[in-house]
Amino acid sequence: MSSSSSAAAPQTPREAFDLLLAGNRRFAANSQHYPNQGSWRRSALTQGQEPFAVIFSCADSRVPPELIFDRGLGDLFTVRTAGHSTDPGVVGTIEYGVAACPTKVLAVVGHSSCGSIAAAIEARQSNDLPNGFIGELVQRVLPSVEAANRSGRTELHEVVAENVRRTVRELVEVSDVIGGKIDAGELAIVGFVYSLSSGETDIVDAIGDLGRIDLVDVVSVQAERATYAADALRQRVASPMAG
Repeated sequence: MSSSSSAAAPQTPREAFDLLLAGNRRFAANSQHYPNQGSWRRSALTQGQEPFAVIFSCADSRVPPELIFDRGLGDLFTVRTAGHSTDPGVVGTIEYGVAACPTKVLAVVGHSSCGSIAAAIEARQSNDLPNGFIGELVQRVLPSVEAANRSGRTELHEVVAENVRRTVRELVEVSDVIGGKIDAGELAIVGFVYSLSSGETDIVDAIGDLGRIDLVDVVSVQAERATYAADALRQRVASPMAG
């Protein structure tokens, strides 16, 4: 596919959201367009950047935003930490992407099999934090583990979804910049959970002027995928010559 792009920049949160969603669908279907990745794009960006979305995602190497949303240079203002955990510097960086760039959507992206969430679950069960700054990182994720557990959700994929939702709400509550943009109809914030196996993203939360979108109960979706994978594995073990 061509790496060029002539599409106009999105003017509304819904248009920006649709671009992200369409790109992820292409990625999951292995039909990427690879937009805005040529030398012409590098030259065009020397005078400034105009990303249409801020992506706040987990730092996991298996979840590169430009790839999973099929975007190119200058399209996404990306902020990444393990477990998309926040601190003042992180929120300030996100605020810069929202206030200083023409971004229309802020996406919080968690993912299946997240090591940060798994470490927080283990720390809660053992009542023992990891050494060093990793312990501080895990401590920032623990409130999501506790919130999920209070509602009877203890599985990894359930806590991943809760962590995304809590991050979405936290950013709106603590940041007047983000909240103000949403109130003005200039920004929307969306919570995604990315599946490492399928390449698809499920929408688990959204705040802002996006019109009608379908929120997915990621708990049931991820559980169904896990059951399907387990059944497929059992079939392969039982019939090693099949497939």
